[in-house]
Amino acid sequence: MIGGNSGTGGKWSSRFGFILAATGAAVGLGNIWKFPYITGENGGGAFVLVYLICVLLIGIPLMIAELSLGRRGGKSPVNTLLDLARESMAPQWWWMVGMMGVLAGFLILSYYSVVAGWTLVYSIKMVTGGFWGLNASEISNVYDQLISDPVQLLFWHTVFTGGTMWLVAQGVQDGLERAVRFMMPALFGLLILLVIYSLLVGDASQAMNFLFSMDFDKLSGDSVLVALGQAFFSIGLGMGMLIMYGAYLPEDVNIAESSFIIAAADTAVALLAGLAIFPIVFANQLEPGSGAGLIFQTLPIAFSHMPLGSIFGFLFFLLLVFAALSSSIALIEPAVSWLMESRQLSRADAALYSGVAVWLTGLLTVFSFNEWASVQIFGMNLFELIDYLTSNIFLPLGGVLIAVFTGWVVSQSLLLEQARMNSLVFKIWINLVKYLVPAGIFLVLLSAIGVF
Repeated sequence: MIGGNSGTGGKWSSRFGFILAATGAAVGLGNIWKFPYITGENGGGAFVLVYLICVLLIGIPLMIAELSLGRRGGKSPVNTLLDLARESMAPQWWWMVGMMGVLAGFLILSYYSVVAGWTLVYSIKMVTGGFWGLNASEISNVYDQLISDPVQLLFWHTVFTGGTMWLVAQGVQDGLERAVRFMMPALFGLLILLVIYSLLVGDASQAMNFLFSMDFDKLSGDSVLVALGQAFFSIGLGMGMLIMYGAYLPEDVNIAESSFIIAAADTAVALLAGLAIFPIVFANQLEPGSGAGLIFQTLPIAFSHMPLGSIFGFLFFLLLVFAALSSSIALIEPAVSWLMESRQLSRADAALYSGVAVWLTGLLTVFSFNEWASVQIFGMNLFELIDYLTSNIFLPLGGVLIAVFTGWVVSQSLLLEQARMNSLVFKIWINLVKYLVPAGIFLVLLSAIGVF
């Protein structure tokens, strides 16, 4: 057997630790605002139903594939795909698919850490009463002043990147797993507390109607594509981190069963986030579809006018910090692992070099909001360009190629050994991975680049 977790010298201590880590990797800032918003705009419960079907038919099958490849290879995505290609007597260029995932995660973290820095700023402002007594225009100005100040953005980008790399440097069990064992229960606890608060002081009935009413008239072909894309991106596919987390997976963990649990937990967080946000949004006559602006411009207005608003506003932004951090350690882990394998670096050195590279690349995002705002490429600033390349090209293209590699290149006996399904379930799964998964993600790719 190849691999055997030899590349990085670490494993999750238990199935529970792995599920927490993989759920933390999947749950990010986008879950907190994007999923609830697109749910409400595309038919509420009808959209959730379509989304769950997409998760079942595309998201979970590809998650099982990535985790199975990772556990079999036992190394970074780059070397896992290289080793498996050799074992399958296939062309060795498949390692480039792994490298594309590593690069995507690296680039995403470079701007993610800048945005995550905003959550740190806002959590501090909330707990110190920095928004108290301000009107809507003044609160909006806080956001504008923050992104126009490169020094402040640089400071918080540095703090967040440094914290992420410090955790990664501690190792699989002492760093990654210990962090998520604290952060994920804290995240769920904070989320439930915020849901209770929001339902009590906000407009619960309008929020419930927005999120869960079965309005099939709002469903369209575009809605299905949105659901497909969300099912793919929300779980964290195509960026190498699930292959990496699979490399740390003990042999006795059932991958298929764990994948269902992770997908369910990820969806639960997104729906709970909607119940935490939208009662407050509707009670204050705010615009539910304002995206990132909802978090950093309109919600602080609501919290500043609500009972115990400073406390619960602080808890909300602390929730965002945890969501960002649990995703960030997963985004950079494939790059750290690859450096350890290819350059024989210690984990601490690999984390340091990765962190410096992420920090430097993050300067493109920091300055794209201010000093370099006039720099436009294809009509996008540098932040928007990096986001577009990673989200619309690297991730879906990587997902398609991983599905093709799993379904058509790797031997089925090897996959059966890892997935441990009965023959009927395995046959259904492998056919989904061969045909439906790549076709579905390819539609997402075509839609993302504007073909239709």
